[in-house]
Amino acid sequence: MPLSAVSSPPLRLLRPSPRPTAATACCPVCSPQPVPDTAMGQAFATFLRLEVAQGAASPDTQRGYWSQVRAWAAWCQAQACCLATAPVTAVKTYRQALVEAGYQPASIAHKLAVLRRFYAAAIAQGLRADNPALGVHPPRDRRAAELLPSLAEGELVGLLQAVPRTETAPALRDRVLLALLAVQGLRTVEVARANVEDLYDGDPVVLRVRGKTRDRLLPLRPDLAAVLQAYLAARGAVRQDATGTPLVAAVGNRAGGQRLSRRGIRHVVDGYLRQAGLKRPGVSDHALRHTAATLAYKYTRDLRAVQHMLGHADPRTTARYAHLVGSE
Repeated sequence: MPLSAVSSPPLRLLRPSPRPTAATACCPVCSPQPVPDTAMGQAFATFLRLEVAQGAASPDTQRGYWSQVRAWAAWCQAQACCLATAPVTAVKTYRQALVEAGYQPASIAHKLAVLRRFYAAAIAQGLRADNPALGVHPPRDRRAAELLPSLAEGELVGLLQAVPRTETAPALRDRVLLALLAVQGLRTVEVARANVEDLYDGDPVVLRVRGKTRDRLLPLRPDLAAVLQAYLAARGAVRQDATGTPLVAAVGNRAGGQRLSRRGIRHVVDGYLRQAGLKRPGVSDHALRHTAATLAYKYTRDLRAVQHMLGHADPRTTARYAHLVGSE
């Protein structure tokens, strides 16, 4: 079954932006200039414009980034510490000041993530050679592991290997189902809502995810997209319902061909968890989403990218996963 095609808007030529005035000071400590007008600030502005959200960061996202940078700059000014030469000890002292001020570990994790991006931008522009925030982790939140139960990386591999390696529609469906939850980080309800019409063919294949409050476009891993295409071809026709053609359908005599419900998804996941010897209190279908988020942050260290993948409105919610990784 071919994936739905989507037409791209025509490209238009962009007039070159006027060259910004060269910044003479590296940071507000070295000059009365506000942060955005300094060399460090201009480097960060370039990063926000070109890198965040694939070059399409919303005004709210940009304001959020700048607010964290201004808070760091204000602290540095109070310490007479130049942003361009701030050492690792300065970032650690800042972290301690945040702890003493009563900030929660998740909020501190978010602030440190922004600082890592701030200095990555400075490195890209040749303003310094190292990133002083790179190895500074947030304080450990002992509640995080209890509130966000997940599988270890090796356990996830074992879960995925529990699915029969056959090309039958049921086995292909279950591989798709587990990957959408445990690798792409979808909620159970988002998998249940997904339609074939929500797929956009391309490189990569993109899935429109119908989230809690808004939709988001999520690129699928190439290996998952290939299994998904094989599943859609193997299962044949399924019944359309009021919302569209179910992406994941039930199998069997009673509900076969109909949309797989949230209860049905949980039943499938729990069956494989038991088969792999991984079923324990707190570990169910939603724990697979926590697993995807934790591993995504572990390998990217990109809080905003993980936030988009999960569909979180508040980055502080996503920062809990950064804290989990930092406590390993």
